[in-house]
Amino acid sequence: MYRSLDPWFGIEQEYTLMKPGKVGMKPTVPLGFNADNSEPAPQGPYYTGAGFNVAIGRPVADEHYKMCMLAGVKISGINAEVMPGQWEFQIGPCRGIEMGDHLTIARYIMLRVTEKHDCVCSFDPKPAEGDWNGAGCHTNFSVTPMRVAGGYDTIIKVCEAFGKVAKEHIKEYGEGNDKRLTGKHETCDINTFKYGVANRGASIRIPREAEKSGRGYMEDRRPGANCDPYRVTNIIMKTTGECLSAETIEAGGKSHTAFVFIKPHANNEKVQALVK
Repeated sequence: MYRSLDPWFGIEQEYTLMKPGKVGMKPTVPLGFNADNSEPAPQGPYYTGAGFNVAIGRPVADEHYKMCMLAGVKISGINAEVMPGQWEFQIGPCRGIEMGDHLTIARYIMLRVTEKHDCVCSFDPKPAEGDWNGAGCHTNFSVTPMRVAGGYDTIIKVCEAFGKVAKEHIKEYGEGNDKRLTGKHETCDINTFKYGVANRGASIRIPREAEKSGRGYMEDRRPGANCDPYRVTNIIMKTTGECLSAETIEAGGKSHTAFVFIKPHANNEKVQALVK
């Protein structure tokens, strides 16, 4: 229905590597916890870290990245996350429904890879109780009117539209997400909606570069790690399309600036090839 808006998506899939528990039972101890299952040192040194006892699980993350590239999955980067044993891979940019296709295959490949490394991949939004970050599926999104000159105004308009249907969106963003969206650990409370520039504690983060250049994309930080990407992209596009349906957007002939949601350490050559 809204194909003319040319929606682009990029999803940051967080996951937590867990120690195997009883067969068939949900694992409860992250791979990054101590041998006696006690908690490690507090969060801080693990995010994008390197080194033994810091970047725990890197062989899994690296192998997954390589397997995704071989399979033709639009993977753009990986990084260690805030909690030890927690990682992230980025999928995209993807157009429309292919976002769900590529993320689904990437998740499957991850499950296959962990079979070889004696650990379990958890997509639970809150895999460990306590003062530990949860796991999300931050969804970066733009349509043509956001990517052309003056698109920042469209970003703000869509953010306002998201706020009016915040509860409807939350219902589509994964089960158990209430344990993650507490207002702590770089989240906005599940019952609150707010957006802001470079604000990791907001529901919607607008990149500083988008504000500076007057165009770009927006990042919905609410989807949980276990969300259904088809449902997430559907409701994002539905709300955006309805918001913009009353306007006639003239973008023909203008150059469209692609959003870049990939983190600085991502494979930039791969990104460039994807957005040609």
